[in-house]
Amino acid sequence: MKTAGRRLAMAAWLILCGAMAAYSQQYAYPYLNPNLTVEQRADNIVSLMTLDEKIAAIGNAAVPRLNIPAPGSSEGIHQLVRRAGRGGQPIPTTSFSQVYGMGETWDPELIRRAGAVEGYEARYITQSDKYKRPTLMLWGPTSDLARDPRWGRNDESFGEDPFLTGTMVVAFIKGIQGDDPKYWQAASLLKHFFANSNETTRAGSSSNFDERLMREYYSVPFRMGFVEGGAKSFMAAYNAWNGIPMMVNPVLRDVVGKEWGANWYVLSDAGAAGHVVNFHKYLKTDEEVAAAAIKVGLNQFLGGGGQPVIQKALDGKLLTEADLDSALKGKFKTAVRLGLLDPPPAVPYARIGAAGESEPWLGDRHKSIARDVAHESVVLLKNAGGLLPLNRTGLKSIAVVGPRAAEVLFDFYSGPTPYAVGVLPAIKDKAGSAVSVNYVANNDGDAAVNAARASDIAVVVVGNDPMCGAKNPGEAFNRDGSTKPCPDPGEGREGRDRESLDLSDEALVKAVYAANPKTVVVLISSFPYAINWTHANVPAILHITHAAQEQGTAIAEVLFGDYNPGGHLVQTWPKSLDQVPPILDYDIRHGRTYMYFNGEPLYAFGYGLSYTTFQYSNLRLSSARLAKNGSLTAMVDVKNTGRRAGDEVVQLYVRYPQSKVARPTRELKGFQRINLKPDEKKTVQISLRAASLAWWNEKEHRFEIEAEPVRILIGSSSADIKLEKTVSVE
Repeated sequence: MKTAGRRLAMAAWLILCGAMAAYSQQYAYPYLNPNLTVEQRADNIVSLMTLDEKIAAIGNAAVPRLNIPAPGSSEGIHQLVRRAGRGGQPIPTTSFSQVYGMGETWDPELIRRAGAVEGYEARYITQSDKYKRPTLMLWGPTSDLARDPRWGRNDESFGEDPFLTGTMVVAFIKGIQGDDPKYWQAASLLKHFFANSNETTRAGSSSNFDERLMREYYSVPFRMGFVEGGAKSFMAAYNAWNGIPMMVNPVLRDVVGKEWGANWYVLSDAGAAGHVVNFHKYLKTDEEVAAAAIKVGLNQFLGGGGQPVIQKALDGKLLTEADLDSALKGKFKTAVRLGLLDPPPAVPYARIGAAGESEPWLGDRHKSIARDVAHESVVLLKNAGGLLPLNRTGLKSIAVVGPRAAEVLFDFYSGPTPYAVGVLPAIKDKAGSAVSVNYVANNDGDAAVNAARASDIAVVVVGNDPMCGAKNPGEAFNRDGSTKPCPDPGEGREGRDRESLDLSDEALVKAVYAANPKTVVVLISSFPYAINWTHANVPAILHITHAAQEQGTAIAEVLFGDYNPGGHLVQTWPKSLDQVPPILDYDIRHGRTYMYFNGEPLYAFGYGLSYTTFQYSNLRLSSARLAKNGSLTAMVDVKNTGRRAGDEVVQLYVRYPQSKVARPTRELKGFQRINLKPDEKKTVQISLRAASLAWWNEKEHRFEIEAEPVRILIGSSSADIKLEKTVSVE
């Protein structure tokens, strides 16, 4: 028996040795083994690299000796941008509404689908034989909060509320990265961390506020994007926080990296390394900046931080090879998750762009999603007397007036599109040959007045130019990180904040309205305007943002009633600048956002009308008590009491009537966009977690949940609350 046992043991040992030998032969290096963890594979790559390769990888993650490719990158906040340049020819891709407009859909599932379009197109461009242009790292979504309507990049934000913005950010990330448990379709890189909402002086300004606002407001969309959305990468902002420039701020390492696990690709913004020395004056030399940035986790410089600078930092003992190792691992984790190191048959997304597959942006699926986003982003701001939708009976002529009617305008983060439908051609197409469409761009020689007077209906299409007249974004920039002033003080863009909330074309609106009281204003804008006169006088007003390739289709179908608008605002629209604190005051408790706004706005956060009406009733809670580690469900019946099918956005806010610490007047904690047919009633269910009610205790450096009653508010905007209930938090 003993001899037989020894023989069996020896046989087993020989089999194991054979298997190990075969295993070793199968993979030249452990990082090529797809059965190892992401961490193990990244660690192995770094261990095999020379110091020179590590220095080079800060600029380009490709390691040719090890056959490790770089993923390639692209702007991707509302479109995958592939302009002409060193990477090849311009590639037209699907363009959605600006981020601000995407937020106005209040539809996370739709935004997930839009993100999936971008991720799919990124794979196609990377892998198809026609292009072979690596584009798997998408710089988006933007996760900054639109706390001030003067902010030049207001259009890049989903809105002023952290929960709404975070929810949209999570959805967009999930769409980009896909739902495979092992591999990503493309990688999402959030920007710009954080409190980045002033432009003109951004190269040297500091956003100053306490740790509580950092945890409860400014960082919330980023945290949600990393923890709930699964993104692992981000771009640091230009500004400083409390005096420390973001690209060297320890919060990148201590909070974003250690707490939220987001330290894979960590980028500076373009030219930010030089700003730390020249404008923030926080450090004195380029090598000091490079060392400080790498030590807090940054591993790619967009300008500055090149190989000679990093070598100088190493030579001067400002930086160690171990610092490089720590910073670089995340880049290779990204390569693993993208499947760049594995055989294509093992990666489900590797089949995208196979021979015979046509460009996806030309297909009905991507066009349909672009149309859905444009439709759902339209906000009906006013509709006195039911002027809209237009009554086709007896309609013989329409005057289309205004500088924004004939074309779709694009922004700094747009590229070529397969097509773009403007408002004017869409109205002509929808009106048909039986209706005369009289177009004039302005009122030179009373042309607009005459067209309006001679027509049954006047549609005035006005708004900002998102480029402020620039044709090439690069030509607009100044050496200090700002851009040249906009000709119109009511306009803004990257590098330039607005100086006014006035709409310069409101004079055109007044002239047209005087000639024809049946006037509709279509406001195409990237931010709020104080259109007080227009709201008081003109019977119908619509809002939509720029850059949507289906912009005109959406507006025309809303005007003629083929689509019932259901978008809602994502920002408080003030009546004047008197209602807004100075732009560099980052303490929102001084009167910013719907949570702390003083006075009555022109339009409240969450506001939006419909061609139908809705009735709310029977609010009930799944429990009258909410445990600190629990959740409850708020249920409310919503009925369409009008004659048209339509969408309503049901919003859940909370108040803290007996809180022992200062809290906002109300906070959004849940929402749901629903569609109802005439007379249809649905029970809307919105979940509320106790954890979402926590406040940040600065002394203890932790979130705490108060054992106090919380008032639950249900309504159609922050200012239109229909029903309320109280829950006891225990």
